[in-house]
Order: sequence, then C-alpha cells, then structure tokens
Amino acid sequence: MSRFSQFTAVAAILALAGCGTTTSERAISGAGIGAGAGAATSAITGGNPLTGALLGGAAGGAAGALTKEDQLNLGTPVWKR
Repeated sequence: MSRFSQFTAVAAILALAGCGTTTSERAISGAGIGAGAGAATSAITGGNPLTGALLGGAAGGAAGALTKEDQLNLGTPVWKR
C-alpha cells in the first residue's frame, strides 16, 4: 500500500470516528467505520481487504475511544435517532 493510501485511510478513520456521545459508542462506531474504510482502501490498492478491515477497525476503534465529544463530534449516532 502506498504512503498516500495509508495517509488517506488514517485521515478517513480519524475524521469519521466521532459518532456517539459515550466512549463505548464512539469506539464502536469508529471501529465500524474504520473497518469499512480499511477494507475499501485495501481492495482499491490491491491489498488484502481482510487485513485492511482488521487494521482499520482497530485504528478507528482506538480513535473513537481516545477522542472526546467536544474534540470531534459528528452528531447523534444512527441507532439513537
């Protein structure tokens, strides 16, 4: 995977990891979004989508758990609307 693809995947994960108000909601939504972004990026760049999903999910979950609502807030999660 190229450096640009890696940067793009990490940027997408960090930007989208902020759905939810509690730490667990943010971690779960971040992991789901990260897994999807990682799988898609890996598939597009010719990598292994499963590996991309695992790495993206881990990074997204960590980003969601480590950010606070006032640092990054993308609104109410879909399951609470």
